[in-house]
Amino acid sequence: MKIEAGSVKKGDFLNQQEDIWQVLKTEFNYQGRGQANIRIRMKSVTNAKTLELNYKTTVTLETADVDTIEMQYLYKDNESLYFMNERTYLQIAVPLETVDFVDYLKEGNKYFVVMHGEDPLSVRPPANVHLEVVSTEEAVKGDTVSGAKKSATLETGVTVMVPLFVKKGDVVSVSAETGLYVERVKQ
Repeated sequence: MKIEAGSVKKGDFLNQQEDIWQVLKTEFNYQGRGQANIRIRMKSVTNAKTLELNYKTTVTLETADVDTIEMQYLYKDNESLYFMNERTYLQIAVPLETVDFVDYLKEGNKYFVVMHGEDPLSVRPPANVHLEVVSTEEAVKGDTVSGAKKSATLETGVTVMVPLFVKKGDVVSVSAETGLYVERVKQ
């Protein structure tokens, strides 16, 4: 499918240089006269290469034909993440290097896997993930000089900075893209 460069947004998949690339960032550049340009930063889905290209916003680009399928996350090993399609019970392996937020994935939860034909390309990051705090420091009353934050280890093993009122056993919402604490979740 064809698309104008000015319509490309973060997360889109493009065919470039006989490979499939995922758009990481787009930046418009308007000059005093003439057409606007767009700078597109892309990451290859087959290897770790990144590419940054400039286009006029009216240039036509080729998008990759991808499907997004909701799948259950099973487990990971040293090379891949394993997901299962709950309708067909088909299991697929997604390479670890294509997913930036591996530490925030919880086994048994459902995530959207981006597929190109039968090949998995990546996993779409959820807006926020809810994870239980398994260990954290005790807050000392009056200790608010240092920004009122403390470190907490979550059930997936990742450590995030949380407010002083969060304690062991609480469930917190964390942004999967940035790794920042969002809120405490009521159960």
